[in-house]
Formats: sequence, structure tokens, C-alpha cells
Amino acid sequence: MTSSHNLAHASQRAVSKLLDFIQARETARPVTDLEQFERDVRALLMEVEREVVAEALARLDVDVPVVTIDGVQHQRVLRCEESYFGAAGEIRVMRSLYSTRDEGTRTVCPLELRAGILEGRWTPLAAKQAIWAVAHLTPQESEELFRTMGGMRPSKSSLDRLPKLCGQRWEEERLHFEEQMREGSPIPERAATVAISLDGVMLPMKDGARAEKRARAAAIGRRVAGPAGYQEAGCGTISFLDAQGERLSTIRIARMPESKKETLKWMLHDELVDVLQRRPDLRLVKIADGARDNWVFFRGLPKGSEIVDFYHAAEHLNSALVAAYGEASTKGHAQFEKLRHLLRHDAKGVSKVITALRYLRARHPRREKIRTELKYFTGNRKRMGYASAADRGLPIGSGVVEAACKTLVTQRMKRSGMRWRDAGGQAILTFRGLIQSERFDHGWQLLAGTYRKEVKLPGNAVEFRPRAVA
Repeated sequence: MTSSHNLAHASQRAVSKLLDFIQARETARPVTDLEQFERDVRALLMEVEREVVAEALARLDVDVPVVTIDGVQHQRVLRCEESYFGAAGEIRVMRSLYSTRDEGTRTVCPLELRAGILEGRWTPLAAKQAIWAVAHLTPQESEELFRTMGGMRPSKSSLDRLPKLCGQRWEEERLHFEEQMREGSPIPERAATVAISLDGVMLPMKDGARAEKRARAAAIGRRVAGPAGYQEAGCGTISFLDAQGERLSTIRIARMPESKKETLKWMLHDELVDVLQRRPDLRLVKIADGARDNWVFFRGLPKGSEIVDFYHAAEHLNSALVAAYGEASTKGHAQFEKLRHLLRHDAKGVSKVITALRYLRARHPRREKIRTELKYFTGNRKRMGYASAADRGLPIGSGVVEAACKTLVTQRMKRSGMRWRDAGGQAILTFRGLIQSERFDHGWQLLAGTYRKEVKLPGNAVEFRPRAVA
């Protein structure tokens, strides 16, 4: 199976085996082991697919003395057999290698450049399936999945390397890719509101300086608070809602830990600006918890409604009442339910909450927690018009971005024993975010396209096209 002639023969033999199997079923006894029968059928189909793809790859090979790639002449230096991961399993073909013969330069393979082979081993479909699997499962689980499903059987180590390498290339072209995806992403016709939100989730890091943090704390006699070695990954969402406030679709983005979530904020900014340029009629809602950094970022965006997440506000209210009445107080619980209802449904709810907390502060002047929570409500008073917002069909909760923190980051990246470095973690977050935003197919086309290059033959060379054997 090394020459084009033999490849054509091999594909014909594989098809013949499949046809013989089908014809034999006409006189065979009924199937008694359906699972094994399905395995036999799949094996034959996969063999046909492998041979047909191998023949197609062989037709993309170039076997002439000199070719031109990116305007540079390359000379043929070697011809040898190579194996590739195909969606149906291993594919082996002969290919030619070329080099500029400059010291330190690597050989290139026209077959791989013309076919768009990814990272030297993967056909585009095989790589796409592998990336999709690893975005959801660990490399070990993905290896077991492919073995169970039949077809290709990449190793755990191969499945671990591929997303890192593809993720690195994505980062190199990220700004261009994002621009292209925005142009191809429709805004729901029924959208009346666009909501932007961001949050964070602590992620276990391999280079999170865990030992150093504990040592510094021990040196000054201070107990470590929180998970040492963890850093905050950023999550952001842009959601489209109809006039009644029902969510239609969401763009989800996540980035590995970075100072002030800088890259995440720029990505959200660019997405939002593009949306509002295309649909200036949309109402804009900026929604997050009360962290000051969130609202500093929101101030740099186009004007819109600002809303502190209602459920975070309710937690702050509860903290103040627990400080005043105690954890198990029946009176405190009743007061919380009353004030929470007013905050949500009364047009003057936040003012009534502030009045109640001022009363509690006067009664308990030494309880700092009440003072802190009162400051939280007075500082965010203008962002707590929940009754009015709900009446206008605007969201009052940041549950979408909190769900993104869970489904985009936590479920895949915070399993027992996991720790991450930036490159590997960002690759998972990038592809997982594309999948959850229904942009994976478009994003994959953009990424896979960077692995293809034109290979020019000399003017007097005629490309050999192997003829299938009848």
C-alpha cells in the first residue's frame, strides 16, 4: 500500500470485501450476535474509508525535483512512507519531502500542505473530532471513547498534545479569527436586548506558586486563607434576549488567569461593539456582582442599563441580617424574606432596604459587617432597580455567566488532581467556549485553513494523477 497504483488496488479490494459481505448475508442465517455483526460491518466500512482517503492523499503528493512554497524554491530530498491519523484509523502513504537546503531549516511535505494535515499527523476531520472530544473529556477518557467507537485510535499523549498545538496557533491568529467569526455570527431576529456580564472562577494552577504562598504565610505566622496555588480564570458572556426577557442565545468566553482579566475584557468589548454596530436598536444591559473592577470595565462600554445581580444583592442582605440577629434567628429570617421581597418587587425597594440597614447599624454600632453591607447597598443603589428592570423585560440576574463559570471551566478543569498551565488550559477553554457558543464549526474552518498552503510546480512539470484500477 505504498504506491498510487497499489492504493487504487487497495481501495477496490476493500470495496469488494464489503460487497461480498453484503451478498453473503442474502443466504446466511439470521444474526444471533447483533453487537458483533455491527462491529464487523463497521470494520469493513472503516477499511473502505481508510483506503479511499489514502488514495486521495496520494493524489496530493508531489514528486518533482523542485517546487515553490511561499515564493521560495524547495528541492526534493527524500521520498518515504508516512502514517497519518484519519477519522477511520491509520492511513499510510508514500510522500516526498522538500527542503531549501539552508542550514537549520526543516523539510516540508507538499502532500501535507495541500491536504491541510494538522501538526504533522492528523487529517482535518480526525483532528476536529479529537479536539471536540478533548474539549469535553480528559485525554484518557477520549482515548477510551475512540477505542470503543471504532475508527481511529489515537493515544492519550497524542490527544494531550493536539489541542495545545492547535490552541497555540489559534492564539497567534486569534484577533483575525474573532473578527471573521463575528462577521459570520447572526444576531437573533427577535432579540430586543443584549446583556453583557463577566465573573471569575478559581482554577488550580501548576505554576500557581502554591508552596511559596504557604511558606510566606507560615513565615509571618499567618494561616493560609483560601486555596493556595489557585488563580482566577475569567468568564464572560454576551446574551441576546427577546422583548419578554427570554434568552435566545449566548456567546461564552473564558480566559486563563490574567491580571485584571485584560484579554477577556477586550474580547467582550469587541464583541459588544460589533453587535451594537449591526443592531443599534438593541437595549444594552450590563450585569455583574458588585466587584468594583467589573463596573470600572463597564464604564468604558457604550451607555446602557447597569444592574447588580439580584441574587448577590440578596446574599449581602442576608449577611447583614445574620450579623444583626444571628444565624438561627426566626425574626432575622422573617426580616430577610420581607426585605428581599421588597428589594425585588417594590419600586422603592432598595431605599427601604437601606433604611432598615441604617436602623440596624444604629442599634449595633460595633458590628462591622452591618456597616460593610450598608455601604454595599448605598454604593450600588442606582443599579438595584429590580422591579422596574423586570417590568421592562430586562435581566436582573447574572446566572448566565455563573453557569458559564461552571459548565465552561469547572466541569472540565476542576476534577480531582487536575492542575493547569496557561497554554494547555487556554486551549481547552478556547475550543470549549466555541462549542458552547455554537461557533466551533466556523472557528474550526478558520483554524484548519491555516494548515493549507499552495505548492507551485515548475512551469514545465506535469502533475501526475494516478488512475484508478478497474
